[in-house]
Amino acid sequence: MAFDGITIAAMVQELHRNLDGGRFNKIAQPESDALMITGKGANGQCRLLISASASLPLIYFTDKNKPSPLTAPNFCMLLRKHIGSARISSIRQPGMERVVEFELEHRNEMGDPCKKFLIVELMGKHSNIIFCDENRMILDSIKHVSSHMSSVREVLPGRDYFLPHTQEKSDPLTITETEFIETICHKPCNISKALYTSLTGLSPLIAEEICYRASIDGSDAAQSLNETAATHLYHTFRRLMDQVVEGDFTPNIIYRDNEPVEYAVLPLTQYGSEYHSETFPTVSSMLETYYASRDTLNRIRQKSSDLRRIVQTALERNRKKYALQQKQMKDTAKKDKYKVYGELINTYGYGLEEGCKSFKALNYYTNEEITIPLDPTLTPQENAKKYFDRYGKLKRTEEALTEQLADTESEIEHLESISNALDIALAESDLSQIKEELTEYGYIKKHYSGKKGAKAQTKSKPFHYVSSDGFDIFVGKNNFQNDELTFKQATGNDWWFHAKKMAGSHVVVKTPDGELPDRTFEEAGRLAAYYSKGRTAPKVEIDYIQKKHVKKPGGAKPGFVVYYTNYSLMAEPDITGIQEVPSGK
Repeated sequence: MAFDGITIAAMVQELHRNLDGGRFNKIAQPESDALMITGKGANGQCRLLISASASLPLIYFTDKNKPSPLTAPNFCMLLRKHIGSARISSIRQPGMERVVEFELEHRNEMGDPCKKFLIVELMGKHSNIIFCDENRMILDSIKHVSSHMSSVREVLPGRDYFLPHTQEKSDPLTITETEFIETICHKPCNISKALYTSLTGLSPLIAEEICYRASIDGSDAAQSLNETAATHLYHTFRRLMDQVVEGDFTPNIIYRDNEPVEYAVLPLTQYGSEYHSETFPTVSSMLETYYASRDTLNRIRQKSSDLRRIVQTALERNRKKYALQQKQMKDTAKKDKYKVYGELINTYGYGLEEGCKSFKALNYYTNEEITIPLDPTLTPQENAKKYFDRYGKLKRTEEALTEQLADTESEIEHLESISNALDIALAESDLSQIKEELTEYGYIKKHYSGKKGAKAQTKSKPFHYVSSDGFDIFVGKNNFQNDELTFKQATGNDWWFHAKKMAGSHVVVKTPDGELPDRTFEEAGRLAAYYSKGRTAPKVEIDYIQKKHVKKPGGAKPGFVVYYTNYSLMAEPDITGIQEVPSGK
C-alpha cells in the first residue's frame, strides 16, 4: 500500500481529466499538513485533498469536505493571495518521481501576468507542499526544513527549489536493457530489493509483482540471475512500464475476506485464491475506499481490544479450572477400589490378628487375589469404615465435579462463541451487542447512566447473502442475533446450518416449502464454515437440519441449541462468489 511513482502517474492522468485548463476557486488548510483545494475544470467543480502527512501522504479527489480553522494558517493565506483564482496551465510528474507539479498562471496586484508553481512531494516522512515563484525560488512551504533537520536540502523561503537526489536511481521509463541488467544484477541484495532500490517510483509491492510475472523468486540473490533470466525480467518490467506510459491503469484493491490488504493501479497477480480483487473507475475512489475501510477496521479493532482482553482472560481462567476439575475427576476413579476394600475386610477380616498391616483376600468381583493395606492401630471394622468413608467422599466429589465440569464446559463454549463474534464484527453496532451479552453474564460490570435522551445505537443486523439459485441466506453475527435469527425470523421449513462441535454463526436459508438445490446447500455450508472458528482449516464439518427440529433448552445461554437428528457435509471456508446484499437492503 505504497503511494509510489506509478500510483502518482495514474493520479496525474486523473488530474489532467478533471483540471486541465481549469482554475483554483477556493483553498483551505483543514490540518497543519494538508490542503483542500476546490477547482473547476472540464468536468465541473471538484474538490482535491492534498496531504503531506509523514505517515499518510496522499493526493486524490473527494466529495467529502473537512472543517477548516476559523483563522487560516499563514501558508493558506499566502496561497489564497497569489493563486486563489489562478488558471492551471499544466500538471506534470517529473520522471517517475513521487512529485506532482502544478504550473499556475495569475495576475499580480498591478494586473500583470505571473507564473507560480505548487509542488506536492509525496515522499513518506519527507513529504511537503512547496510554493515557488516563476524562477523556482521557494516562497513558502507547508513544512519548513532547516539545515539542522536536513543536510541534503533546505526548504525555506528564499531558497532555490530542486528535487532531492538522496538516492541515485535510474528512470524506469528511459532505462535501456543493458543498463537495467548491469544495474540490477550487480546489487548485493535480493532481486525484489534490487528493483525498487535502483529504479525511481517502484515500490516493494510492484517489484514483487514484476518478479512474480517473470516467474522469478524475488527473494533470490540478484547476482544469481543468469543472462536469460535477467533478459526475461527486463522484458516483463518493460511491458509493465509500457502500461504506465500508455496510461493503461486499473485501480484495484486486494481483499482478504472483507479486509483490504493492498491497493495498486495495475492488476496484481501475485495473490492466491484466498484473496479477491475489486476494481474502481478512478484512483481517487480506490484510495478513498481503501483508507475508509482501513480506518473502519482499525477503529473496530481498537474498540474491540478491551472486549477481547476480557473474553481471553475469562477463557484462560475457565480452561485452567476445567483442567483442574478433570484431574480431580480422574482421582475419583479410585473410589470403587476403596468400596471393594471395605467389603472384603467385612467379609474376610473376622480372623485377622491385632496389629496387621495388610492381608490378602480373593476379590469375588474379578476372582483375583489382592493385597489390602491396613492401619495396624485400627480394628478390622474401623479399617472397613475408613475405606467406606473414602469411597463416600470420592463419590460425592464425582457427583459435584460432573455438574461442575458441565458448567465449565458450557462456559468455555459460550466464551468461544463470543470470541468468534468478535472476529467477525465489522461495525460498532456489532460490538455493542457483544458488550451487552458480556454485561448480562457478569463479565463486564454494569454501569447505570443517569443521562436521558442518549443517542440510540444503530441496531446490528445479520449478514445477508443470496445463493446462486436466488435463495436468501442469513448469518448471525453474535449470540443474540443467532437466537433471533433461528427462533424469530426462521420458519419451520427453513434450513439451519452450523459448524459441528465448534463456535460459529447460525446460518439460515429461507425456503417456503423446504426444498433447496444442492448448490445452495453447498454455499450455505461454506458460509457456516467461514463464519466459525474453523475458518482457517481446509475443510469444516457442517451439521444441517430443518429449523423445526432445532430446540433451545430452558435457561440455556444465547446461541445454544440442541438437535438430535441431522445431516452433515464437508465445506471449505471460502465464500468467494457468494453474493452479499449490502446492509440496509
